[in-house]
Amino acid sequence: MSHKVEWQVRLSLLEDEGTTSASLKLDTGTATLTGHGTARCAPQDTDIPAVGDELAAARALEDLAVQLRRTAYGDMQAAGAPSVGSLKPYAGWLDMSAS
Repeated sequence: MSHKVEWQVRLSLLEDEGTTSASLKLDTGTATLTGHGTARCAPQDTDIPAVGDELAAARALEDLAVQLRRTAYGDMQAAGAPSVGSLKPYAGWLDMSAS
């Protein structure tokens, strides 16, 4: 059985006086999740806005990933999968990032 969907992602970055904030919005069509990330330039470091953008965006992606994993685990539990007390993968679901 084939399944194809398209999710919309929108990333907004704002840099102000050495601090970059990122907001990453994921719209699945049935739910919307927003990840947030911040990066601050240390006073002794050269302010390179691209680095702040990259770090803030990466942190927003990490935040969004945790939220999405929680959502998936909740959906799995609602479908009858056994409950797990942490964000570790359920039996039968591979975590390819651990390899």
